[in-house]
Amino acid sequence: MQTLAESIAQWTRDEEDFQSPIANLFLYRRSAPTTPHVCLVEPSIVLVAQGAKQLVIGEQSYRYDSTRFMVTALNLPGSSQVLEAQPDRPCLGLVYKLDLRTIAELATQGALPVPVDVASQGAAAIGSLTPALADPFKRLIALLGEPDASPVLAPLIEREIHYRLLLSDQSARLRQIAAAGSQGFRIARALDWLRVHFAEPLRIDELAARVQMSTSNLHLHFRQLTAMSPLQYQKWLRLNEARRLMLNEHLDAASAAFKVGYESPSQFSREYSRLFGAPPKRDIDTMRREAAPV
Repeated sequence: MQTLAESIAQWTRDEEDFQSPIANLFLYRRSAPTTPHVCLVEPSIVLVAQGAKQLVIGEQSYRYDSTRFMVTALNLPGSSQVLEAQPDRPCLGLVYKLDLRTIAELATQGALPVPVDVASQGAAAIGSLTPALADPFKRLIALLGEPDASPVLAPLIEREIHYRLLLSDQSARLRQIAAAGSQGFRIARALDWLRVHFAEPLRIDELAARVQMSTSNLHLHFRQLTAMSPLQYQKWLRLNEARRLMLNEHLDAASAAFKVGYESPSQFSREYSRLFGAPPKRDIDTMRREAAPV
């Protein structure tokens, strides 16, 4: 993994986060351990070439380092944290956004081994990072130095990454979510709908009908895959969008609450404090102080 770490270090030398010209590839560097950071993790694979990180989803924690990768197959609310990093040996890694359609297409071609069933497990997991999986990532990062070749070669390497993942120990999990008609696929559709319509009143029976599931099955599989109920997921989306509105667009708490679908500012404040550990105004003031240049 040393070569991969050196490649990432080259592109993150002057910044902590680097959104590469390759749309699905994101590189990061952290020079010290961090406090937990609330985030929505998209379907992706996360590698740590140097250091260690942790993602917490519900009550489940996932620790990963240069020998293990983290993969998520749904849009999952979680809390991310760098565990091992120092100035002379920073935490270096990448996030690569997966295309579930490519996974579904490759899985139907018939040349892959049949995986064991993971129907009762969640949509995030830790896998073993093999040289066969790490190698296409090294070549993808190398293409950042060849902007003329990247449009031609990057799609080929990205397809290989999906193929290698389907040969990994997390193949079954990815197939379960990507397969059209599966319970995981239906939950993915429910999550997509909630992300667009989170400010609207949520009627569970209507959502279940929309994704062709019974109400009980929706609740069961939704919680298995996300560690949340649909209502809790909607609440998480609302509160994080309200936080963004207050921080970036300078809305006051009541205005942000109404905009994301709350009818009661006091209820909004209670639920906000429960999620973020402080009332809205104090939380936003703290974030602005921490972000201010010294």
